[in-house]
Parts: sequence; C-alpha cells; structure tokens
Amino acid sequence: MSALTVWCNVPFDKYLRRQLQESLYPNTVVWANTAGESNLVAGESDPAALEADVLFGQPAVEDVLASDHLKWMHITSAGYTRYDREDVRAWIKSRKIVFTNSSSVYDEPCAVHLLAFLLAETRGLYNCFRSQSEQKWDYAAHRPTMRVLEGDRILIVGFGAIARRFVELLQPFDVEIKAVRRTVVGDEGVTTYTIDQLDDYLPWADHVVNILPASPSTEHKFGKLQFRLMQPGASFYNVGRGDTVDQDALLETLNSGRLKTAYLDVTSPEPLPEDHPLWTQPNCFITPHIAGGVQNEDERLLLHFVSNFKRFSRGSNPVDVVF
Repeated sequence: MSALTVWCNVPFDKYLRRQLQESLYPNTVVWANTAGESNLVAGESDPAALEADVLFGQPAVEDVLASDHLKWMHITSAGYTRYDREDVRAWIKSRKIVFTNSSSVYDEPCAVHLLAFLLAETRGLYNCFRSQSEQKWDYAAHRPTMRVLEGDRILIVGFGAIARRFVELLQPFDVEIKAVRRTVVGDEGVTTYTIDQLDDYLPWADHVVNILPASPSTEHKFGKLQFRLMQPGASFYNVGRGDTVDQDALLETLNSGRLKTAYLDVTSPEPLPEDHPLWTQPNCFITPHIAGGVQNEDERLLLHFVSNFKRFSRGSNPVDVVF
C-alpha cells in the first residue's frame, strides 16, 4: 500500500504527537487546526480532513460525508452515536470505508468500574462512608446489610467489548448471568436473548446492568414499564448512555422504594444540572462519566491506533470494527 495521509484531532501532548509521527513514518500525519475537546464532543470541521486517507480522533460528520479520499476512520471512543445515522452508514458502505472505534481501550476500565459498583452495593460502602462523614460507628445498622455476590442474578443489557470483559471479571463470584443484545451471535459465553425480550427477563435479575449505546432505538429504553418490571429490591447500573434512561421514571421508582439503588456513570444531560434531584436522591450514586478513565489513557489510544494502522496497511482486518 502506498503512503497514506493521516489526519488527527486528538489533543495529544507534544511527546505523543512525535511518537505518532515516528510510529507511522513514512506516512504523513496532518494535525487538525483545532484539537478536539474530548471524546464526548464532535470535532470542528477541518479542510485538511477532506484530503486525508485516514481520520483519527473525533472527525466532524460533515467532513466524513464530504471526503472523496477517506479509506478508514478510527475514533477515540467506544461510543459512536453521532456517526450512527442512515446517511453516514450508507456513505461508509458505498465507499467501502473501514470504521473502527476504541472499544479495546475502554473495555477493561468500564468493566472494572461496573464491578466496583456491584461490590460497593453488596458491601454497603456508600452508606458506611456516609456514616463516616457524620463520625458515626453504625455497627448495628450496617452489619446486617452486608452481602456477597454469590448466587445473585445479573442481567446485562447491551453486549459488546465491555460486557465480555465484565463477564470475565464476574467468574470468581459464582453469579448467574444473562444478557440481551440487538443481535444474538452465539459466541457471548452466557445465555443471551434479543433486545425485544428485555421485559421478559427484567423480573429475573437482582442487578440490571445497562451498557446500551445512545441511538433512536435505545432512547428511554428503560422507562416506567421497565423499572416497574424489575423485582422489588433490585439495583440498576448504567455505564452506557444517559439518554437510554427515562430519569423521571427512575426517580419515581427510587422514591417508591421498589428499586433499591441506582449507580450511574452517565446522565442526561451531562453535566447533570446542579439542581437536579438525582444529586440528592439518597439511594442514587453518581460518578461523572469516568468509567472509561484509565492511567495513560492518551498513550493507550495512540498504541491502539498504531496497532490497527499496521493491520490496515498490510491488508488485514483491524480490530474494533463498528460497521
């Protein structure tokens, strides 16, 4: 394959910029006029992107659709909502563009974050920390509430790289796991059903784990009916996207006591407004969209892209293909 031009708007520091250029030589790296703000924000349109063979970062959708040179697009996030449109899908298919994401960078931290949520729930950590903040030794109150995960039933909603790693992390805990996803492939390793069967299995679970991406088909996938179907005392966890949850319905169910707890790493909108009632809901625990955070995150993103670039350059299939 002849030398390629790679456009990048990832906000790398000067050392990682140099590393990327050296790793891709003799291919050319072109830096965007304006670096992207974060993985959650679309980059600005950039004329240089229209001339590039490869886009790396968070390119503007309009640049993807306007490019006559694009062969491969690699985004620095696991989520790809802004590109999950009929016109973008049709354009990518018609031009035979390869589209990959960075799921392999974020599956481990997100799965670990979910496990931390589950362990915090079963061991009552948040309530104990509240007692500590009040300097209370609430032995009699907390001791009877302590649990282990053994024998619990966990329903995973959305089954991609994060879910696969989460299932691996759960193996030592002797739990029952089921999953639902859009299309059952057969290699999930756990009993899996299609997403239209979600309501049938919500009553089964002690823990409902939402890893759904945002899309028109998943908006408010968890609404009044779904929370009503969950068994009394169940816990709900969301590291997918905030738009997949009807937050008013979630609050109503938490207030009723039917749903024991909710653990949220994502909300709608983000950041959550200061006066939003979820902040002060006593049985709701929030982390600020940090489940994917990991040490040396930018370097991991770079190394993942470089590894995929080598695959792409020699005609092999890159990993984390989206569509």
